[in-house]
Amino acid sequence: MWSGAAAAAAARAVSPPLHAPSLSGRRGAGRPSTVSVRAAGGLMDFVGGDLVKPDLGRWLDDVEEHKALAIYPPHEGGYEGRYLNRLRYQGYYFLDMSARGLGDPESTLTKIHPVCPPSLGRQPVARWYFPPEVDYRLSLLHPDAKGLVVWVLEAKVLSKAELQFLAMLPDLRPKVRVIAECGNWRKFTWKPLKQISGLEPDPDAEE
Repeated sequence: MWSGAAAAAAARAVSPPLHAPSLSGRRGAGRPSTVSVRAAGGLMDFVGGDLVKPDLGRWLDDVEEHKALAIYPPHEGGYEGRYLNRLRYQGYYFLDMSARGLGDPESTLTKIHPVCPPSLGRQPVARWYFPPEVDYRLSLLHPDAKGLVVWVLEAKVLSKAELQFLAMLPDLRPKVRVIAECGNWRKFTWKPLKQISGLEPDPDAEE
């Protein structure tokens, strides 16, 4: 009768070694195959896309020329801060607003508009009136300020009519510039908001 050590030694001598499964799908391979992955990168991957922006001059020119732009920053965010700071250096002040819950842009930005606070059920429905957001900020601007930039977040949820009003807002208030985040793209890009809203023909759409 074998002892425990002798039985283990006999089992090792009889049973063949187990091999790891092959990654290539071939049966009976003694060694697992390896998969090599090669990653290629460009110059901007080493320098940093948020550090080198040769288009900042064109950005300032387009803001002054079109006065209302639709921007498409990358999904990871952070790039739009470079362009925002460049406008701040020019003397602009900012009004940051989210398109979600904005209501009617014309009433909220240029008219005295009502706001109903949430009711808990046992309270009467109240209605408060607020001054126009844009006109109120314009009245508080420093005399040396260049203007007011209305930066609209998540503008992709706005309707075509609401985007058209934002595009025409600088015509109604000459010291106002509008920047609307209308989507995302792989790199920071922008287009005139009047082209996006259909007020002007889009050359890229015609092509």
